[in-house]
Amino acid sequence: MTESRNHERMKARNIDVVILCGGLGKRLRGVVSDRPKPMAEINNRPFLDILIEYVAGYGFKRFILCIGYMGDVVREYYQKRSGSLTILFSEEKDPLGTGGALKNAELLIQSNPFLVMNGDSFCKIELDRFIDYHISKEALVTIALAQIKSASDYGVVTIDPSGRIIRFDEKLGNKGGFVNTGMYLFEKEALSLIPPNKNYSLEYHLFPMVIGKDVYGYTTKESFIDIGTPQRYERARQILADFE
Repeated sequence: MTESRNHERMKARNIDVVILCGGLGKRLRGVVSDRPKPMAEINNRPFLDILIEYVAGYGFKRFILCIGYMGDVVREYYQKRSGSLTILFSEEKDPLGTGGALKNAELLIQSNPFLVMNGDSFCKIELDRFIDYHISKEALVTIALAQIKSASDYGVVTIDPSGRIIRFDEKLGNKGGFVNTGMYLFEKEALSLIPPNKNYSLEYHLFPMVIGKDVYGYTTKESFIDIGTPQRYERARQILADFE
């Protein structure tokens, strides 16, 4: 990056959490058709509840939910909830993709850095260590990476010995490797790279563009799950049935 940053040791309570909840979820509609994908039920509660509860357990207090498709379901559910968390909504009128939705929420984001999560995936990483790693690297973006034995359904991420991301590959058959968990720490300046009011992808547009720069991978051996297909949703239901 062009200039160094001296973040104080950031506390989770001072870091905003942006959760991307606006996807169309077409592949899951055969089993979940009456609500957006992040609201799919796991043990009689929305998957999104599990994400928020886990993150809040580290002290995060302020959540921005980027809603789109069937966004009223998300809004109505969380407006009725009481508690110590602040939950705000950033609504997209037309599909904007993961990057476009994040850009759309820019005016609501107060902290620097801020945490970004996909609303349909989960990895039980230690978020305090994730924050410390991001700051220690003076990263523009840090992506949480899970190591899996077979990355046949996911793109693979390659890092150098320092942790800097140097390559993104499409699906590589049954080979193992690091995969993107959909959890990120962003510096606000990264938002300037995303065009406004445009359908734009973090995964396919932004990240390849900043490859080799100050974009790092935080690796974990924790399992990674997502609910993007009926098969993965069923697996998530089994894994998270007794999650606390």
